[in-house]
Amino acid sequence: MSNTSSNLHERQSGSSTFDSQSSDEDIVLECRNLSVAFEMDRGTSRVLHDVDIDIRRGEIIGIVGESGSGKSMFASALLNAVVSPGRTDGQVTYHPRDGEPVDVLGLDKGPLRSLRWEDISMVFQGAMSSFNPTMDFREHFVETLDAHDYDIAAGIERAEELLSDLYLDPQRVLDSYPHELSGGMKQRALIALALVLEPEVLVMDEPTAALDLLMQRSIISLLSELRDKYDLTMVFITHDLPLVTKLADRIGVLYAFEFAEVGDTAEMVRDPKHPYTRALLNATPNLDAPLTEMRPISGAAPDPVDVPTGCPYHNRCPMATAECEDIKPPMDAVSETHEVACHHWPDVDDEIPLSTGVQK
Repeated sequence: MSNTSSNLHERQSGSSTFDSQSSDEDIVLECRNLSVAFEMDRGTSRVLHDVDIDIRRGEIIGIVGESGSGKSMFASALLNAVVSPGRTDGQVTYHPRDGEPVDVLGLDKGPLRSLRWEDISMVFQGAMSSFNPTMDFREHFVETLDAHDYDIAAGIERAEELLSDLYLDPQRVLDSYPHELSGGMKQRALIALALVLEPEVLVMDEPTAALDLLMQRSIISLLSELRDKYDLTMVFITHDLPLVTKLADRIGVLYAFEFAEVGDTAEMVRDPKHPYTRALLNATPNLDAPLTEMRPISGAAPDPVDVPTGCPYHNRCPMATAECEDIKPPMDAVSETHEVACHHWPDVDDEIPLSTGVQK
């Protein structure tokens, strides 16, 4: 890390390599029974339900699922940023490199505001709506630095370094207004803004969804470089499973507002064990497989007001039995780096063969 970065905020160095044998000391975010609900006229809309997951320091974890699966709510809940009248319950514990664990959901407004930029920062979907069109980018950076009592000169120097790391001309960007830059340039400027206060964790909610394929791939490559240079932990939210396999160390698959499967990326791509994960892979276009082998996922995702009992996927699953309809499957360990919530995962290879492949 540069001297500029060190002047802004001291941090100890740490490994950015995913370690499947991570100890408790390697956990940066710990979620337990994390839930989000909205009260509606027709009932309680449960958009995240009793999620348990540990996010490890230095890893990139991809959170994947269909639209409406709870991905964005999970991202917002990590920062206690669910908008009213949403209710967030459970626990989110942030473990800083130095100091005591932080109860994110229990923070008052002031400490929470600091944590959201200085420790855990977020890049929302759609860069254009994140910027004030009447301010140039330099003003955006200065406003953020000033609001958190950071040294402006050192902060702008760090911003220039970040913009350069993202293959942008720092002076051109800082002197430009949002409408003067392309979508890809704005998205990269937003990433730089999210990192200017040196957070340890970067949460990104569909950051490449509005970009063309070439720019998506470019940003994915840049994110990997940023992780290594700045010792970041990244949570990458996306509906695009092939995209995230190019970036993530680990993948969590959300279905019906809870995790269906979590595991090391290579293992998840090579040998997924949940019928839903296999359905996602079989529905993914692949140049190595004929179109006739692609299989769309039948049925529709559950209504958050009326989630089925038992396994929430049972009404779409070709392997479903009476047990699946009545009993919710617990997370079961497939290996030391892979777990799945399915009663019948040992039989999935025979019952739902993979017809396409996603290469990491």
